Amino acid sequence: MTMTNDSISCDVLVVGGGPAGATIAALLAERGKNVVVVEKEHHPRFHIGESLLPMNLMLFDKLGLREEVERIGMIKYGAEFISPYHNKSITFDFANASDKNFPFAYQVRRSELDEILFNYAKGKGANTIEGCRIEAVEFPREGGVTAKGRTDDGEEKAWNAKFLVDASGRDTLLATQLGIKQRNRRHNSAAMFGHFSGAHRLEGKAEGNITIFWFDKGWFWFIPLVDGSTSVGAVCRPEYFKSRQGDLDAFFRDTIAMCPAIADRLKDATLLSPVTGAGNYSYRAERMTGDRFIMLGDAFAFIDPIFSAGVFFAMNSAFIGADTVETCLDRPRKAAAALRHFDAQTRRGIDTFSWYIYRATRPALRNMFMSPRNILGIEEAMLSLLAGDVFRRSTVRARLYIFKLIYYISSILAPRQSFEAWRRQRRNLQAG
Repeated sequence: MTMTNDSISCDVLVVGGGPAGATIAALLAERGKNVVVVEKEHHPRFHIGESLLPMNLMLFDKLGLREEVERIGMIKYGAEFISPYHNKSITFDFANASDKNFPFAYQVRRSELDEILFNYAKGKGANTIEGCRIEAVEFPREGGVTAKGRTDDGEEKAWNAKFLVDASGRDTLLATQLGIKQRNRRHNSAAMFGHFSGAHRLEGKAEGNITIFWFDKGWFWFIPLVDGSTSVGAVCRPEYFKSRQGDLDAFFRDTIAMCPAIADRLKDATLLSPVTGAGNYSYRAERMTGDRFIMLGDAFAFIDPIFSAGVFFAMNSAFIGADTVETCLDRPRKAAAALRHFDAQTRRGIDTFSWYIYRATRPALRNMFMSPRNILGIEEAMLSLLAGDVFRRSTVRARLYIFKLIYYISSILAPRQSFEAWRRQRRNLQAG
């Protein structure tokens, strides 16, 4: 790393040291690139999103980090869905997916996982800087990228890079600066969450499973962690949050009371810290690439987390992004094609999950989830989707098309319910 006119010069500047930024920094540094990672906070730092997918493990294996993740994680063999509209629960085991090689995942404290990945990047040779926020980025006509930041103690810093990776998460550095961040027009939600001790968990092998509770205002997550605490969050329509009176902790407890199934799990539980709220929960930038930059993970888009895909999408985009950045730097004539490939591959996973997320609270989809049948391998395909198997070429994709066809037929056969669900969604989007 060299200094030029009080600016630090490097090949690649990565903004954000979460799973996406740390992963791509490690991969590029290992390939001999001069990489600088700038993280606004100091590890370990809190982050929500503790539930991983089975396909995450393939990425940890590639990085050689499986044992470290096992050390901090609680095994998650499947996902339980509880519906008050059907008066029952159902559990999907990942072992029953089309590919039997990924039968489980982990629940992790993100502070611990993110620190493991950040230190891994450092160990691979990336220059890591913490406690510094990038405030502005420019792309000079003569080429390269310039960025300015400010440390916790007010010191100004500047960088000159050949390429920029925006992994700034929900700060959406480039999307905001370029004016291309848009509220998701198909989905709108907000969330509140906290951690509890003493929550009643499932027993035996299922103890580490994530549980999704549907209720009239949206849905809850229930994620057991290895230290005995449980992450609980509610994702609801913005119009419901606007009805809040009083403090957020009381509002969260009142919301829990609306869902008897999760209220029962938490009847003897103690809230460990103040409840946190998150608005603007679903957005997407108009594009994720440009001349001398790419966006990874939440820096490009954030979708409702009902299927726990956030960390997997972030890390997977980092693997694809590493090849893209390397091509842009070493073979600039192929840069345009590499950026198009990155865009197409990244959108594939997001768009596949989004179809189900947009319909997750609609009666037709709930009915199909709560009464699964493996006709033509459809249930196996759905389990593959829940496991994150949406990027590889396989028979899963064709079976998911059949699932969609059945969904549309079911919706047509129940026009009144379908229309009411559509109308509620329209009101929700307008309220946001």
